[in-house]
Amino acid sequence: MQIWITSTLISLVTVFTITAQETTEPAPTGGFGSLLPMMIVMFAIIYFLMIRPEQKKQKHRQEMLGNIKKGDKVLTAGGIIGVVGNVKDDVIMVKIAENTVIELTKSAITSVINKETPDKEGAKEEKKK
Repeated sequence: MQIWITSTLISLVTVFTITAQETTEPAPTGGFGSLLPMMIVMFAIIYFLMIRPEQKKQKHRQEMLGNIKKGDKVLTAGGIIGVVGNVKDDVIMVKIAENTVIELTKSAITSVINKETPDKEGAKEEKKK
């Protein structure tokens, strides 16, 4: 009998505390209206810090590969330095040593090394004259 009374009292106390609590609605979060400007700002940040610089690099690389001509000194992805002998569409013949010519695709070229660019000392001497 005592168990029944205590369980009934606990149930009543629980019911009273639940009904006694004031039912408040959650504060409005602003919905999609406040989320949209934040998403636009985040996209702009990502665009200017990641996407745009990558597009510029890719455009510069395409220009470099398109302007490769016979006689240019190039560096390959494998670290081989050689002189371009012949250019056909996407294939380049590169001379890396006496009687040694390798055939590469343009995508294997990482950079063109200009011999025409004067070194810093040569540029300083030309400015003095």
